Amino acid sequence: MIHFVMLVNRQGKVRLSKWFEAHDPADRTKVFRDVCNLVLPRSNKMSNVVEWRDMKIVYKRYASLYFVICIDENDNELMGLELIHLFVECLDKYFGNVCELDLIFNFHRAYYMLDEVIIAG
Repeated sequence: MIHFVMLVNRQGKVRLSKWFEAHDPADRTKVFRDVCNLVLPRSNKMSNVVEWRDMKIVYKRYASLYFVICIDENDNELMGLELIHLFVECLDKYFGNVCELDLIFNFHRAYYMLDEVIIAG
């Protein structure tokens, strides 16, 4: 099961987030901070999968953005990486070499595409 998806830039600013569980805003902020502190300082040579609480954080860096997905500990990590890659390919096709500014100014389209990739398949 996917718990949340978020896109974070190198400075730790969340550019897009989608939750598939109900959490209060204070808890979401704490989760964002924890995940950013866990993922951002990691080296490129380290694994893209991190165990966190009783879940797994799967992430991939494309240019200046980190695409982060949180899945159950029993789920396949490669499925998470494949989902991230599919979402990036969809964004690239739509925007033509997507960048952070595309997501900032067209966030509603990015959310729509994320819903289509995850919910509609």
